[in-house]
Amino acid sequence: MDAVGEFDIPHDHPCLPGHFPGRPIVPGVVLLDAAFALILAGHPGQRVTGLPSIKFTHPVRPGDTVEVSCGPGPDRVAFACAVAGRDVLRGSVTLGRL
Repeated sequence: MDAVGEFDIPHDHPCLPGHFPGRPIVPGVVLLDAAFALILAGHPGQRVTGLPSIKFTHPVRPGDTVEVSCGPGPDRVAFACAVAGRDVLRGSVTLGRL
């Protein structure tokens, strides 16, 4: 897989209050949204049409830098997200035309 970029979720992101008080964890949907934006930047004119597989393997904390990599598959794009070299999310997406 090739690196496509990185992102972080700041400590003051509006998704964090209540998820979880005193020890915030970035919600999975926020991670997916940021990862999809990076994946789609390399696939102009495409959109995510499906999530055939997804696995969250480790929590992401506010301020963590998440590295995203992806690679083509026969009918989907495989991707992985890591924090400091540790996998936090793996999956694949199907893409279709806008």
